[in-house]
Amino acid sequence: MTLTPDGRTEIALTGGGCACCAVDTAADASAPDSAHRHGDDAALVEASFGVSGMTCGNCVAHVTEELAAIDGVEAVAIDLVAGGVSSVTVRSAAPISGAAIAAAVDEAGYRVAER
Repeated sequence: MTLTPDGRTEIALTGGGCACCAVDTAADASAPDSAHRHGDDAALVEASFGVSGMTCGNCVAHVTEELAAIDGVEAVAIDLVAGGVSSVTVRSAAPISGAAIAAAVDEAGYRVAER
């Protein structure tokens, strides 16, 4: 786990973990709220969205692992808001569909949330 200069936590794509914490199942799933080319590397696309229900590092690791398993994903960064809506950014070689992101987050035991 690495703390970025802007205060976000980044976890290596090889991380593991479990969904050991309570999950807020009341949140609605939605598509990522933004997708754009990453400024430092024009070849990468960045998508940002919220995930509800994560409360600890193990939650972050599990969501990261599922998102990292999507074809083309290069990096996952999560700003944990324990018990609230955490900010998630996925960098990939090509745009990732909202459905693929929602399915991966759901597989981890959480929900993409509207922000």
